[in-house]
Amino acid sequence: MKTRIGDDRALPVASFCRDGATLQGQWPLSGMTRLAAAFEAATDASVAWQLDGSPKPPAGGQAAPEVNLWLHLRAQATVPLQCQRCLGPVAQVLQVDRLIGFVRGEELAARLDEELDDDVLDLPARLDVHELLQDELILALPLVPRHDGDCPQPLAVPASDESPGQEPANEQPHPFAALAALKTGNKT
Repeated sequence: MKTRIGDDRALPVASFCRDGATLQGQWPLSGMTRLAAAFEAATDASVAWQLDGSPKPPAGGQAAPEVNLWLHLRAQATVPLQCQRCLGPVAQVLQVDRLIGFVRGEELAARLDEELDDDVLDLPARLDVHELLQDELILALPLVPRHDGDCPQPLAVPASDESPGQEPANEQPHPFAALAALKTGNKT
């Protein structure tokens, strides 16, 4: 197995997969502007990643005779997000473990992508690894970021002047109160 280390962005997918090559590296998260738009604060953290090519599906991948080139992308990064419970910062670990198969032809790729659990794409001449990694990290973002367990500083509940069970003094009359009074025969 050949191993390459670097930050190649324009990966020749077909030869990379046929050779069973490996590419790994670290990139600063600040260079991923679409991903960084979701951050609560600026960060100097980076994402560690590894990309393995193979002419056959790795263990756990589904075999389809049309798919004979595979990429296995793994990545991990800790990103600063805003907790949706306390609105404070929360460090969220993003993990990517994606298997991508390649075929020739958009129609075949679309059909197999629906049939298989793994992603299937039309084989490009070159693949921008940086953009692929950024896309996968964006997909790994939680829908509702929050602290595990209790938040370190929960939101304060506004103080109320009324005691429990007492109606607020400045409450507006209900819009249908007059109608209810007419129905029961009372006048307000």
